[in-house]
Amino acid sequence: LLMEDVLSHPSVIRVQSELQKNGISSTVVVLQDSARSAVEAAAALDIEVGQVASSIVFKLPTGAPLLVITSGKHRVDTVLVAQSLGVEKLHRADADYIKAVSGFSIGGVSPLGWITTSPITLIDVALSDYDLVWAAAGHPHSVFRTTFNELIEITGALPILVSD
Repeated sequence: LLMEDVLSHPSVIRVQSELQKNGISSTVVVLQDSARSAVEAAAALDIEVGQVASSIVFKLPTGAPLLVITSGKHRVDTVLVAQSLGVEKLHRADADYIKAVSGFSIGGVSPLGWITTSPITLIDVALSDYDLVWAAAGHPHSVFRTTFNELIEITGALPILVSD
């Protein structure tokens, strides 16, 4: 895997420019190993799995996208989140839908740099337990370092309990 190939990927460029636009000093880091899952990302970065900010996309009953930025140590409790939002249920989003609304492929979905209007975004309060968190940067081999508060600031995310 060539670092230049990852850094020149359109999705990665979108994320990096979004970081710069928001005055975030973090730069995209290329990993030799894939970071498709929180466990893989944590191993590659030598961090706790809870420090991985995973971007999970759901479809609301209206068909609009919902982005849940969750700590890698949690699975999103869809019933809990649906209740918090006052909707009947959250629908699973397939790879085609995710690519269409975000511009990212599964395994590289970033919380910023979406190609469509920003989704309704929620963030797992568990991420506030860590000084630094890492999020996908548009490619399965790319991540960026950030903080819980920075993610709220740049995504407009609402802090919420996403699992018990």
